[in-house]
Amino acid sequence: MTTLTPLSKSDELSPSVSFDARHTIFDINPLIYGGFTEHMGRCIYGGLYEPDQKHGLSDNNGFRADVIECMKELQVPVVRYPGGNFCATYRWQDGIGPKDKRPKRTELAWQGREPNTFGTDEFMAWCKQVGTEPYRCLNMGTGTLEDALAWLEYCNGNDDAYYANLRRQNGHQEPYGVKYWALGNEMWGPWQVEQHTKEDYAKKAIQWARALKLLDPAIQLILCGKDGYSDWDRYTLQQCARWIDMHSIHYYSMGRGHYPNISSVYGAERAIQICSSLIDLARCEFDMSAFPEVDRINSKPLCKKRPTICFDEWNVWDPERAPGNKGAEEHYNLSDGLAVAIWLNVFIRNSKELGMATIAQSVNVIAPLMTTPRGVWKQTTYFPLLLFSKYMHGKSIAVHVRSGTYEGETWPEWIQSTCVVPKLDVSAAIDDDGWMNVAVVNSDESQSFKTRLDSIKAGTNVQIFTVGGQDFVATDGNSEDSEKIGMRESTWIANSGFTFERLSFTLLRWKV
Repeated sequence: MTTLTPLSKSDELSPSVSFDARHTIFDINPLIYGGFTEHMGRCIYGGLYEPDQKHGLSDNNGFRADVIECMKELQVPVVRYPGGNFCATYRWQDGIGPKDKRPKRTELAWQGREPNTFGTDEFMAWCKQVGTEPYRCLNMGTGTLEDALAWLEYCNGNDDAYYANLRRQNGHQEPYGVKYWALGNEMWGPWQVEQHTKEDYAKKAIQWARALKLLDPAIQLILCGKDGYSDWDRYTLQQCARWIDMHSIHYYSMGRGHYPNISSVYGAERAIQICSSLIDLARCEFDMSAFPEVDRINSKPLCKKRPTICFDEWNVWDPERAPGNKGAEEHYNLSDGLAVAIWLNVFIRNSKELGMATIAQSVNVIAPLMTTPRGVWKQTTYFPLLLFSKYMHGKSIAVHVRSGTYEGETWPEWIQSTCVVPKLDVSAAIDDDGWMNVAVVNSDESQSFKTRLDSIKAGTNVQIFTVGGQDFVATDGNSEDSEKIGMRESTWIANSGFTFERLSFTLLRWKV
């Protein structure tokens, strides 16, 4: 949680950030640093998986070893698969068994050709090498409940049953124990094969949830939400909250120009706040039909366990600049990298509400990593992800910021009237070993800010990690030939103030 005192133009050159390590808010779920891999563009084929690659970059399984090393460096805790829109026509049975017998299919979501040489067992092997948990998304478009139950049995079944035995026949004796399962993807979208109304989806989701948990009560189910503030979200939560564990929302920030690009992220924070209220609304309604006989009113919550939010598609993405049906190979600049850092600040500030978040996507498709026949290179968005996933753990800390604010054009326009966009965006966390971590984004294009940090004892030795700043401009980015925007490390002996460079993300870290 961060509170803000907006400063006037005359005072904005004297900002401050204050906090107290004892004022913890909530545990930070490590699953907020998740990834996402979809059969789209070059994410799977040419990204994760390149068995015919002749340049020595793939291992014996056909997996890109350089990508695996980067995923390990990011400490990605969970990865969503196989989509995305791809799920709506995906037959999981096509992707198991001998590869030379797997059918090739025309894929409708992105108008591609799916060879099915990478499927359930390959993904599980890849997850094992990365050291991450799988998160499956079920086909609620053309798929049936019978298909979903069969997939669950194939992955988790331990009985002498058909699909569990089929897994064993394919060389995998032990159950995979896949914990996270999504009930479809963007079922509300007009671009989906088998789009649903909210009423039809809610009815179907309840039936699927009940059946899936009969087969495996240990799994966690993720409801298909929308953007967090829609009537779809309200209705599906009202109907389904007691049957699910998390509610999925999707939001992509974007904007033509640096400040609209940065301000767009605050729409995601409003989405989390509104969706959290919709979850509470779904739990607190009770039956008043017996009024005024108070002793007959059922005042129990509709669901005892409070669902959390699964933000399983988030990122900076301009679909006009990087169309999905052309591979969505977005090339990110410094402005985008700072936007991702603000995204992650949003997740820390709202850690109480979030059970999981998975950036869309992990490789090549609107991704922090890009592959070539010569290796992998890191986009500007990689480095905030690296610093957060490595250091921002433990408990979130209450922060108060005094900062100037941005008051110009925003995207979407409603952010102007519903959100305050500070020039210094901040979150803080304290880990289990007593290390305090404070993440600060200075989004101002021209002004560095010397900032009072009175909460840090004078003389404290502080580790500093900085992305951006210096002489960079918002449109600067990386490429295969030049990763000019990376991460700088330094130290600072705490005194009266620290200068946050213009166009920079800074992580300060010290032992309390």
